[in-house]
Amino acid sequence: MEQTEILYQYLLHLGDNSLIQGQRDGEWCGHGPVLEQDIALTNIALDLFGEARNIFAAAARLKGNGETEDSIAFLRDVLQYKNALLVEQPNQDWAYTIVKHFFYDNFHNILMTELCNSNNTDIKAIAHKSVKETNYHARWSNEWMIRLGDGTTVSKEKVQTALNELWEYSGEFFIATSIETQAEQLGFGANLETIHKAWTKTIDEILLEATLEKPSSTFFQKGGKTGIHSEYLGFVLAEMQYLQRAYPGAEW
Repeated sequence: MEQTEILYQYLLHLGDNSLIQGQRDGEWCGHGPVLEQDIALTNIALDLFGEARNIFAAAARLKGNGETEDSIAFLRDVLQYKNALLVEQPNQDWAYTIVKHFFYDNFHNILMTELCNSNNTDIKAIAHKSVKETNYHARWSNEWMIRLGDGTTVSKEKVQTALNELWEYSGEFFIATSIETQAEQLGFGANLETIHKAWTKTIDEILLEATLEKPSSTFFQKGGKTGIHSEYLGFVLAEMQYLQRAYPGAEW
């Protein structure tokens, strides 16, 4: 595979996680538990969409042939998305949403920090811009894990249940695809082993402070990063892509 195609596919890896997590967050708009957190989560969604747009714009420039950030975001088939399975899982309730963010935000923050050293100017610039936001995202979800875990009996039970059920999706971030391995070797990707060590350290520290029990299972679901998704992504895309597919080329 040519280096240009490896870079393009790697950009999809980066952008799809933020795009789908942002779409899931958007489902909370107007439904948050309190107004302040409704607004906070909506703003996080906007941050993720902004990052995804920058990544897809870089991918479109690389691809040419009339591609745009919109066509990459909205006109691909479900099997062409490279996001991890975790981010496409349903929100279910506030505890599930927080646990999903807890896993993703800490991975995302460390990843963007590492990509500030990328030898690709687009990735490096996007990472430098995004890391200011991902620092806040990680701090926000970490504080909520502590608040729920070390809160009431009910909040502790709910967040522990969410932690137990979502744990099997947390490891896919660190199972490198051939694209991610080649991207690292070529100097524009990040080392997932290094990120995993830093992520594990942070996760362990927050769970200890939150008085939550870390699941012991070592089995992790995978497939999303190679285009094999759960049934949930199809429903996410059906809603997200509706306008672009119903009114091709429409502009606001």
